[in-house]
Amino acid sequence: MAMYQFTEKYINPFTDYGFKKIFGEEPNKDLLLDFLNELLKEEQGKITSLNYIKNEQLGTTALDRKAIFDLYCENERGEKFIVELQKSKQDFFKDRTVYYTSFPIQEQAKRGEWDYQLQAVYAIALLDFVFEADQDDPDKYRYDVKLTDIETCKVFYDKLTFIYLEMPKFNKTVDELNSRFDKWLYVLRNLTRIDEIPTPLQESVFEKLFEVAEIAKFNPEQVRSYEDSLKYYRDLQNSIDTARREGREEGRTATQLEIAQALLANGMDENLILQTTGLTAAQLAQLRTV
Repeated sequence: MAMYQFTEKYINPFTDYGFKKIFGEEPNKDLLLDFLNELLKEEQGKITSLNYIKNEQLGTTALDRKAIFDLYCENERGEKFIVELQKSKQDFFKDRTVYYTSFPIQEQAKRGEWDYQLQAVYAIALLDFVFEADQDDPDKYRYDVKLTDIETCKVFYDKLTFIYLEMPKFNKTVDELNSRFDKWLYVLRNLTRIDEIPTPLQESVFEKLFEVAEIAKFNPEQVRSYEDSLKYYRDLQNSIDTARREGREEGRTATQLEIAQALLANGMDENLILQTTGLTAAQLAQLRTV
């Protein structure tokens, strides 16, 4: 089988393979640790260690085990972290993340006498899309969600946290990066566009990331796995783009038909209507039969 001809130097982190290559392999655990420390430093202080937890250990029934996370790990205090990559809009995605957090919570139940004390659970979602409700807020790309009191807006329960990162909204240039967290988001957003490592990213953690992500260093098996993952990602993106384009075309045609209907009702010459709206003669003929 012929190998894929890659035009990018580094892997796409929004593919399943790319995401897990960077964040999900034991030798690269320091990359995930650094990312989480930057993401959560205001709340967590410093996480000193992480352990990956196998997804198949989740739940007590076969149905439960269908909830497979991209990454699942815990820190030295026993706090749990679900890290999810979501490539496309999905109905009820927020519901899904809430459902996912129920597993690390239930896992903490102890046999016999138990006072119900829980360790914190974090659900972190890197989104390759923007929530429909957030389309008109282009500058807000990070959402930190906790259980709060509606009247006072104070946190009522601080051990359950959802963080959503809408990556398409992060548009800072390399010269606008003001923090280490900015640098992380920039790398994840632009990795496939980078050829030479920019000066602000010449730090040991990012240098390791670039080394891990360089396709030329993959063995044939790794290349094939990445090819499959990249093909799936591109097929998905093409399907989404096609649906959007068809939706826009349907909307434009509906508007043109409405205009043509109004012009017909006012007695405008049909040739002029065709020139004005861009409709075909067949489409206009259908309107006359309505």
